[in-house]
Amino acid sequence: MGETRQRLGTARLEDGSRVAYALTGSGPPLLVAPGWLSHLELGWSIPAERMFHEALSSGRTLVRYDRPGCGLSDPYDGPRSMALELATIRAVTEGLGVERFDLLGWSLGAAVAAQWAADHPTTVDRLVLYGGWADGSAIGDADSRRHLLGLLASHWGLGSDLLTDLFAPETDAGTRRVLAWYQRAASSSESAVALLSLAYSLDVRPALERIQAPTLVLHRQGDRAAPLAQSRLLAQRIRGAELVELEGRSHLPAMGDSEAVVAQVRRFLRLPRLRRSVPTSLTPRQSEVAALVAEGLSNREIADRLTISERSAESHLERIRLRLGFRSRAQVAAWYVAQVR
Repeated sequence: MGETRQRLGTARLEDGSRVAYALTGSGPPLLVAPGWLSHLELGWSIPAERMFHEALSSGRTLVRYDRPGCGLSDPYDGPRSMALELATIRAVTEGLGVERFDLLGWSLGAAVAAQWAADHPTTVDRLVLYGGWADGSAIGDADSRRHLLGLLASHWGLGSDLLTDLFAPETDAGTRRVLAWYQRAASSSESAVALLSLAYSLDVRPALERIQAPTLVLHRQGDRAAPLAQSRLLAQRIRGAELVELEGRSHLPAMGDSEAVVAQVRRFLRLPRLRRSVPTSLTPRQSEVAALVAEGLSNREIADRLTISERSAESHLERIRLRLGFRSRAQVAAWYVAQVR
């Protein structure tokens, strides 16, 4: 875990705004169209998410990005649309000089990936759709959608807690706390509402029959955030698509039995199976420092608490960052909280 690094970069949309992307691994490119919200740096600090992405990076150059208004990308307060989603993929791939790639889309990103594959068939070698849908209006009923959007708009904290319980019911309490905080750090309430509204409005059914790339459709049988029937519909409408229904209840692919998701993706991409990854551990002193960082203490305050010099506190924090491949205190704090059981 400590040996893998993500390389951050930026691409530009036509209006000049920056879209942040991250690269990990090496080999042919595998582009990930993200789900609802993302933050490249903070996501890398959540152990389960990091291990998931590292597993997909073995034998591939994994390309992830934060859509406009999320994570490390520039702020955005304009209208949300499929056109903007596709323009973002175009900006990232053109910025990297990538003409052909495997494409993995999950949740909202699955609809976007399906539309891209239909509109740009010569760019996609293989397509993977996880936890997606063909028609966003099939996600719940009108009353539940209206209620959830209203909750996110009026109480972002409570709304993110509710969605975390829905998205990752199989995770421990520490990871759920971090995931709820992560959503709030990744986006404003306004952007969260706009993106969820977009998810409900998308209908890619007319595009599905135009998809030419070999396609794998994955969906967990107990997923309450996206109807299993919608993935079955995707597989029915996409010529030659393979549907695999996985056990589990988590909507987020990196949560729950993520190894089953990784195994199916790697099989479909003709990559060898991997041994189980083991997270890097810290020394006892480094764990103490990480815990105090998670409490929000400064280096001076950490030094006072541990009766060490401020320079020693800084040195411990630097070694923690190097060992875990992190760049910021926020990543260290998120990583530590996610370890707490």
